[in-house]
Amino acid sequence: IKAFSLAKSISTGHSKSFFVQQKNNKALE
Repeated sequence: IKAFSLAKSISTGHSKSFFVQQKNNKALE
């Protein structure tokens, strides 16, 4: 189910920015 949701988000391209934002947040911590 994770892969399906990941592919769906990549298709929209919205998750890409979300993933980057999460990565940045983790880096800040």
